[in-house]
Amino acid sequence: MSIPFGIAIASLLVASSLPGSDASERPNVVFILADDLGVMDIEPYNPETFYDTPNLSRLSSRAMRFTAGYAANPVCSPTRYSIMTGRYPTRVGATNWFSGDREARFRGAPLNDRMPLDEVTLGEAFREAGYRTAFLGKWHLGPTEEYWPEAQGFEVNVGGFRAGSPPGGYFSPYQNPRMESGPEGEYLTDRLGDEAARLIEQFKDEPFLVYLSFHSVHTPLQAPEERIAPYREAAKALGLTDAGRFAPEEQVWPGAGPRRVRVAQDHPTYAAMVHSMDRAVGVVLDRLEALELADDTVVCFMSDNGGLSTSEGSPTSNLPYRGGKGWLYEGGIREPFLIAWPGVTDSGTTCDEPVISTDFYPTLLEIAGLPPKPEQHRDGVSLVPLLRGEASAVDRPGGALFWHYPHYSNQGGFPGGAIRDGDLKLIERFEDGRVHLFDLSRDPGERRDLAAERPEAVERLRSRLHSWYEEVGAQFLRARDGGPEPWHP
Repeated sequence: MSIPFGIAIASLLVASSLPGSDASERPNVVFILADDLGVMDIEPYNPETFYDTPNLSRLSSRAMRFTAGYAANPVCSPTRYSIMTGRYPTRVGATNWFSGDREARFRGAPLNDRMPLDEVTLGEAFREAGYRTAFLGKWHLGPTEEYWPEAQGFEVNVGGFRAGSPPGGYFSPYQNPRMESGPEGEYLTDRLGDEAARLIEQFKDEPFLVYLSFHSVHTPLQAPEERIAPYREAAKALGLTDAGRFAPEEQVWPGAGPRRVRVAQDHPTYAAMVHSMDRAVGVVLDRLEALELADDTVVCFMSDNGGLSTSEGSPTSNLPYRGGKGWLYEGGIREPFLIAWPGVTDSGTTCDEPVISTDFYPTLLEIAGLPPKPEQHRDGVSLVPLLRGEASAVDRPGGALFWHYPHYSNQGGFPGGAIRDGDLKLIERFEDGRVHLFDLSRDPGERRDLAAERPEAVERLRSRLHSWYEEVGAQFLRARDGGPEPWHP
């Protein structure tokens, strides 16, 4: 797909007006997003992981590895919105996966199931500045094509449409209106890596933003048999029974039964899916090196929510972190978070500053020398001072990170909100107003609730969380017909 002449001219004029914005000097950007990948699934964060991820280790060796990186939400669509816009998804009511709506004791909050077209997305910001832009893989940010990548700044769209999981599964034919099927049996993750590498080569003479959004490791759990077999043997060697794989989780909401949680990584198919995703990352990194673009390209990697540990086969374990996808505990929101900025960020460094998915928007615009868009990244902050080694912390408005998930997830998580300020994290349950307080520096697994011991901290954090609810227009649980009213902040 070519850029319309008028847009191309306007983009060139904008780009030429930016200070120091010679297209030949501006870095390329490759943003890689995994789906449902847990922070403990990859070697840079867990050297003892059951899964082989040599290419992510390779990327980490030349990146800054953030040890406290977070998704803005414990499920996919809201976090994807936050990356694309630099804003908390609660501002537009995009607080669950599109279009997820489950009822339990209460009804979830009203849900907006599309990213508004008046958002200036990352794709639009970079395309306006003369970048070539391409999106590949899972979109899941709108129900109809007027909300798909082509309408949100991406010149090329390979596979991005409404669906959250691949409708045809991971093997061709894909049943995807934005991607032609390959030969029968072609593996989707391989295809996306190859397509990203092809587009990088196509764009090599101009600055580009390539956004590679894998479906992996979202269900259905499928991978080529030859990649599963070695992990099947490795799992057999561990000799685990279900008593060693799973442990009961506590009651997740009033009236619900206990939830089983996986506590050991040994799922062969999931392992093959992680490894295949890592192989595709390697294809992209290899192509950047072969084209001598590696030194001119910023590469980012993260996941949209925590690993799936409490539902749908519970294929992975997030230990020592509690919970997983769909939960406000660390296992549901703490993510792998890597940024490689060649020539600027020291290779293989780590940063313990808490950061969140809204931060990518202002960070990438500043890296590329593009003008800020305050109306967009009002919730994110630029991480450039950290990446340059000029600071050990960022000046974040409000000084804290916030979450708001007023829904029931099929993974078992309870509706609630949360705030992290320094090492303290407070979680508030929306059904009955109960709160939990954890010191993450001493208790990253969130097992020791300090709420009764530290009432002054509870009051302080809860007050700030409630003020944030008001600022972003948060909505909450609703009564079912004829049922009791839920607690409200």
